[in-house]
Amino acid sequence: MEYIDYYKVLGISQDADTEAVKKAYRKMARKYHPDVNPGNKEAEKKFKQANEAYQVLSDPEKRKKYDKYGKDWEHAEAFEQARQQQGQRSGGSGRAYTYTEGFENAGEFSDFFRSMFGDEAGFGGFSRGRRRTMAFRGEDYKAELRLNLRDVYQEQKQVLTVNGKKIRLTIPAGVEDGQTIRIKGQGGPGRNGGEKGDLYLTFRIADDPDFQRIGSDLYTTVEMGLYTAILGGKLEVPTLDGKASITVPPESENGKKIRLKGKGMPVYKKKGQYGGLYITLQVQLPKNLSEKERELFLQLAELRAKKQH
Repeated sequence: MEYIDYYKVLGISQDADTEAVKKAYRKMARKYHPDVNPGNKEAEKKFKQANEAYQVLSDPEKRKKYDKYGKDWEHAEAFEQARQQQGQRSGGSGRAYTYTEGFENAGEFSDFFRSMFGDEAGFGGFSRGRRRTMAFRGEDYKAELRLNLRDVYQEQKQVLTVNGKKIRLTIPAGVEDGQTIRIKGQGGPGRNGGEKGDLYLTFRIADDPDFQRIGSDLYTTVEMGLYTAILGGKLEVPTLDGKASITVPPESENGKKIRLKGKGMPVYKKKGQYGGLYITLQVQLPKNLSEKERELFLQLAELRAKKQH
């Protein structure tokens, strides 16, 4: 099995905190994302390694095991349990019980376990006495689901095919780009009666042409006419659930921001809670003025000049 140094993959030190892990992962994900490097197999490999490293190092329990056992961290607990149980069985009885079944593919693991446990864990010769089966948990699967921003405005149902298996799931409203959820029992089958693995599903939310998302808030820019900016009035603006009307105050400057409460994205797993919609008003100057309009603007300019004096 090839050893992958997760710290080296993310370019961080072993004492890096959780925030540093997250920051390094985001940097790697942006650099090697398949959308940025279409058809680049090397970039795809680095992207997958970064995801794998983040899944382990961002989880305190997994990271603790990884720091202790390296690439074999997922199997370390089972081997330790086998050794402890065997020691208890053989103590004082004169008989040794070898756990052979469930370790028949021990060649998959590194020499690290051989040096720790030797043949007593079932790697080598057989001791006298009965053999006992050790159950192994199934492999965890990882998958990505690509959606549009508008897809996650409401809860929806999807059917995914992972490793040839169709999985029906409900996607909660408000999931974010890069967010990973665990779907229990939808991974690989267990061995020797062990429980199934889990499915870790990562969402990739495409950018929207009209709205920028930051957390549960949405941001958009809306044009308004010069006369509306000066005199004020009603203005129709887009939202993810249709049109809304806002009141523009008189003498509104270009770039003025207006917040619509509850018109942003739904807050993940908090039913009925929504972020805000922040609207930046952009003044649209009139073009192709008629002679009469030019005269009126000249009069306004003269009035303004007199007022300033």
